[in-house]
Amino acid sequence: MNKVVITVARQYGSGGRTIGEMLARDLGFKYYDKEILKLASDDSGINEELFEKADEHLKNTKLFKIARNIYHGELIPPESDEFTSNDNLFNYQAKIIKGLAEEESCVIIGRCADYILRDYENVLSVFIHAPEDFCINEAMKKLSLPLKEIDKYINKTDRRKAEYYKYYTGREWTDARNYDLCLNSSKLGFERCMEEIKAYLRVRFPDLKINK
Repeated sequence: MNKVVITVARQYGSGGRTIGEMLARDLGFKYYDKEILKLASDDSGINEELFEKADEHLKNTKLFKIARNIYHGELIPPESDEFTSNDNLFNYQAKIIKGLAEEESCVIIGRCADYILRDYENVLSVFIHAPEDFCINEAMKKLSLPLKEIDKYINKTDRRKAEYYKYYTGREWTDARNYDLCLNSSKLGFERCMEEIKAYLRVRFPDLKINK
């Protein structure tokens, strides 16, 4: 196995992004988070600001929340009125994610990458979660908000992620069956989570060279 991709989905405040960064640095893999937006913008010619505005957010309408546009790999052509729609912005991000999986070893944060790459043999999908109090304590290190507001912010952010995931995949974001590995960062700590992912990699991809 020459190229391995690790996708990391995470609850806000669980430290999933930090764990992903640590893992990429330790393994010598490329790391992709919002960088995918720029790559998708460059590939499509669509302004990066449109990708940023649509990034893991859904329109606040009942129709959008009820409807589903499960991703099947198609792209909407430039001559269409829907070329810059949220759905096509997702399609271009998915195109970039697939390209990365075929070209290099990397860690990809969020963006339904586990679903987009579900048929790829070289992919390990991870979900990082933690109890509410742990997520609040971690969020307090980054957000200058009252405790009640931080709690609301976390719930709102995770709800948006769940809606985004359900819309494009038809699946429940927190369902463990969607992932190869689910880790509670509050029980293990960030360093140990990284080591557990590496241990899984050694079993799943025995030919992959991993630092002890």
